[in-house]
Amino acid sequence: MLRLPRFRMEIPATAPEAAAMLRALGAHEEDPATLGTPRLHVMAVAGGTDVYPNMKRRQFTPETLVSLRRALSAEIGVNGEARIGGGATLAAVAEHPGLRARYRALAMAAELVSTPQLRNMGTIGGNLCLDTRCNWYDESLFWRTAEGYCMKTHPSVVCRVATSSPRCLAVASADTVPALIALGAQARVVSEDGERLVPVADLYRDDGMRYLAIRGDEIVTAVLLPKADGWRSTYLKLRDRGSFDFPIVGLAAAVKWDGGRVADARVALTAVASRPILVEAAGAALAGTALEEDAVAAAAEACFKAARPMDNTSGTIAQRKRTVSVFAGRALRELRQGDPS
Repeated sequence: MLRLPRFRMEIPATAPEAAAMLRALGAHEEDPATLGTPRLHVMAVAGGTDVYPNMKRRQFTPETLVSLRRALSAEIGVNGEARIGGGATLAAVAEHPGLRARYRALAMAAELVSTPQLRNMGTIGGNLCLDTRCNWYDESLFWRTAEGYCMKTHPSVVCRVATSSPRCLAVASADTVPALIALGAQARVVSEDGERLVPVADLYRDDGMRYLAIRGDEIVTAVLLPKADGWRSTYLKLRDRGSFDFPIVGLAAAVKWDGGRVADARVALTAVASRPILVEAAGAALAGTALEEDAVAAAAEACFKAARPMDNTSGTIAQRKRTVSVFAGRALRELRQGDPS
């Protein structure tokens, strides 16, 4: 049995209090390159469905955890626009009738995360900040000690996936993120400096270690979605098993219809790079069309070219690249006007 390391738990009552506590404990000064060493002093935790297993594997061993369970709202409101509190569980997001009706891709993505038990604990805010994954990283300390460390936990070691790479190539694997990007969502981020709105697509860097573009003392307190009038969306996921597994390809597509033509379109990918990808060329290929086959094929080709999978998850590189193209075609055909689905 893998056991948690010793740590201290702080439970602030509000998000500003939690942000102040994180800064006081030095979270804003933490170097992401030290995640796998005892030098990581403090981390925030909400549902803990990813943080605690990683701590058991000693991927990081913070001295203090700042719990956000009391600090974050779990409310979901859909009234023209949608507001989802950062503490809303993935189960609540998946089951909310307003989200299922107007923001279908998000509800589908949340429903495909892990198992019912973990969806009842995991939060939308935590899923946005999900750690990147790699076959060399997501192993027990015993395994990594025997087989050899990787760059993500020991920056002085070369990347085991591509030995000449100057950066970590661990992959982004959060299911809700491509759906939120395709739906044009923003994240409300709170720190001691105040609050700001950040497009979800801008929360991430193309770096397996330094994957978040926000500081360690900044907290995602809410997700905001614009009006969904005229929009249709969907999410497709490839994984080894029919449940529980992280995606090895995830694709979200959203199309806005106006008079029988596509007024706007977005296609986003996950699990095929170190950050989620908004495929702008796919959206451009679809604008002004009625999703005819040639437009769908052009968008699928754009997604194929944008995908950069590496040999660090299940499935082969060729399989995952091909799946991106196939998923793009399936998703866009599903979103055609008049489609019975």
